[in-house]
Amino acid sequence: MYWSQCAILGVVASIAMVHAAPTATATLPACEVTEQATPTPRAWDDGATNEFPIHASCNATETRQLKKALAETVELADHAKLHVLRWANTSAAYQKYFGNASTAEVIGWFDKVVRGDRGRTLFRCDNPDGNCDIPTWGGHWRGENATDETVICPLSYETRRDLEEMCASGYNVADWETNTYFASDLLHRLYHMPAIGEGHVEHFSETYAEALELARSNASYATHNSDSLQYFALEVYAYDVAVPGIGCAGPTADHSDHDNTTTTVSAITEPLSPADATTSSAASAPTSATEQITYALSASTTSSAPQECHTHADGTRH
Repeated sequence: MYWSQCAILGVVASIAMVHAAPTATATLPACEVTEQATPTPRAWDDGATNEFPIHASCNATETRQLKKALAETVELADHAKLHVLRWANTSAAYQKYFGNASTAEVIGWFDKVVRGDRGRTLFRCDNPDGNCDIPTWGGHWRGENATDETVICPLSYETRRDLEEMCASGYNVADWETNTYFASDLLHRLYHMPAIGEGHVEHFSETYAEALELARSNASYATHNSDSLQYFALEVYAYDVAVPGIGCAGPTADHSDHDNTTTTVSAITEPLSPADATTSSAASAPTSATEQITYALSASTTSSAPQECHTHADGTRH
């Protein structure tokens, strides 16, 4: 037990008073009581960034559109996560896009968008790499030039739809591009950034049909396939929120031929020529230096090149 100096002096004075003559008086020493400051504990999330940073190159209108679109991206991802938490892999939509894979990874990739730190996800509106000069491009991840930055080109602000337009104007998930809506387009772009996609969410399919085939044949890859995550988020939002119980999934058949041909599939990293009308559904590059995956997909299947693509700084386009 530790005694303060003031307390010790007080005890000594009291003893002196007891042994003093009856007429004697004693004065207790004056002491100042000083409270020691209690250190304030550091918050566990000190320094966290909760808002998506937007570069000064974005004007007031672009900033307003981006903020709304990013909020809708979070809404889209959050509902997809909640759908899986509610129905797990009993959901027909889940089985359609992720097969029999565990739900944990899918939940995690959506929650990363909803709750992950946003400090390294800068959105800018200028044209530092010159790619916005290509009239058909809506944006691009800057890749090696700046791994934590994505450029959103003017085309996106002019053509992307809001989520409130889901299922309107003839749209359906199967037949329309995943970047029809600003929210799903930004979901895709966020997964390119290491802070969100961690270099693990990649492109293992180029078309709707290939995304479905991947779920049937390599479900463990479908759970971190960018297209699968986007298609799933769009379909369950349409069915659960936009037009409850009906949605706008589109044709139930994927129109692909299934035979015993084995084709190598990997992350889509090969540049695509703007002049190409079609491209083979098979990709030859491995997912890494040592790994390739295979699945049954007709070697004769082709897919149309997207009308609007983006490119990475290393020349990769998809």
